[in-house]
Amino acid sequence: MLKGLGGLGDMAKMMKSAQDLQTKMTDMQEELNNIMVVGESGAGLVKATASAKGELKGLDIDPSIFNGDDKEVVEDLILAAIKDAQAKAAERSQDEMGRLTESMGLPKDIKLPF
Repeated sequence: MLKGLGGLGDMAKMMKSAQDLQTKMTDMQEELNNIMVVGESGAGLVKATASAKGELKGLDIDPSIFNGDDKEVVEDLILAAIKDAQAKAAERSQDEMGRLTESMGLPKDIKLPF
């Protein structure tokens, strides 16, 4: 009686998989807010902490670098530490996404629109 509708079962399975992926993606986005990475510059004199989503959470500056004549150097060190933290955050986020997609049987490097 339902002959010829066998493809609907596959469609339902695909929809369920898509819903599972969406739920896991939402959970992962929340988790990325809790994963912290630290970027450094000046051999650790300046450290920037960011979430794996790239949001700057903290900045630690060794007081030894404060000298009025070195204002530009200090600014450059701060920017370098922030950029390092952002790069590490992007890498960590990509790693987490790869683990998620692999766990769902998808290629690790698949680009999802999330």
